[in-house]
Amino acid sequence: MRTTSLARYFSVATLGLAVAAARLAAAQPTTAHPAAAQAAAPVAPAAHPAFTVRVVGQGRPVLLIPGLTCPGAVWDETVARYQGRHQCHVVSLAGFGEVGPQQPVPAALLLGARDQLLAYVKAQKLKQPVVIGHSLGGFLALWMAATAPGALGPLEIVDSLPFFSAAQNPAATTETARPQAEQLRQQVRQGRLTPAAERLMVAALVTDSARISQVARWGLASDPATVAQAMYDLYTTDLRAELARIQQPVLVLGSWAGYQQYGATKESTRAIFTQQYARLPQARIELSEAGRHFLMYDDPQWFFAQTDAFLRQPGGAGK
Repeated sequence: MRTTSLARYFSVATLGLAVAAARLAAAQPTTAHPAAAQAAAPVAPAAHPAFTVRVVGQGRPVLLIPGLTCPGAVWDETVARYQGRHQCHVVSLAGFGEVGPQQPVPAALLLGARDQLLAYVKAQKLKQPVVIGHSLGGFLALWMAATAPGALGPLEIVDSLPFFSAAQNPAATTETARPQAEQLRQQVRQGRLTPAAERLMVAALVTDSARISQVARWGLASDPATVAQAMYDLYTTDLRAELARIQQPVLVLGSWAGYQQYGATKESTRAIFTQQYARLPQARIELSEAGRHFLMYDDPQWFFAQTDAFLRQPGGAGK
C-alpha cells in the first residue's frame, strides 16, 4: 500500500488502525468497481460554507453528522427509521464525498465546522437537538457540546474518541502528535488513492461488499486537501479535559471485531474507550460484537436497538 493510503487509513477509523495499517502495507490491493453514489449536495450557503443540510421528517430535531469522506447519505437508513417521529437535519460536510470543498480549505477546518454547526442550531431555533455523529462526526458532536453547554440535547457518539492520537499512544499530547500529523497531512494532500487502494482500506472498516464499494466511492470523490486538514485537526485536538463540561446523556457505541486480527480484544478496546471518556462519567459505552467501524452498516439490528433505547430513556429524545 502506498504511503498516502497508509496516512488515510490512520485517519478513517478510531481504534487499533495504526497496527492494522502497518499490516495492510504489505498486502496486495485488489481491483474495485465503486458503486454509484447519490447526487452531490448543493453548494453550501454563505451562512455555513462548511456544510449543507437536508431536513427530513417531523418531531424533535436530530442532527446527524457523518464521518471522514462520507456525505450525509451515510445516514439514509437511520433517517428512514426515525423521520416519522424526528425532524432529521442531515449534515454533509464540504469536501467529503461528492460535496464541493470550501475554497480555500480553512486552516482551522474542524473549528470552523464546530462553530458553524452551533450557529445553525441557534439560527434554526432547534431546542436541544439530539446529535448523532459517526467518527469525525462524533468528535464534532463532543466538541459542540463542550463548547456550548445547554445548546444540545443527548449525544450518540458512533465509534469515535475525544483524542484520536491517544488511541495509538496513551501518552500522546497535542504537541507530540503534531509532527506525525503534519507528515500525514502532507502525504494525503498529494492526491486521491487508486480505486483498488481505497477499496482495500475501506474493507477493514465495512463488511458488506456493496457497502465497501459505496464508501470507497465517497472516499475517491472527496477533496484531498479537505481530508488532509480534517485528519490533521483530529490528530492535534484533545477534547478529553473539556468533556467535564458536557452534562447531557451520552451514548458511546464502539467497534472492536474488525481489529481482532491485529491483536485487539473486546477488553482492550473497552479500556481505550473508558480511559478516553474518563471525564464524562455519565457516558454509557457499548461495544458491538460483530460490527466494524461503520456500525450502522455492519450491525444495524444492534445499532438501532441501542439508538431506540437511548432515544426513549428519561432525559433522552422522547418517544
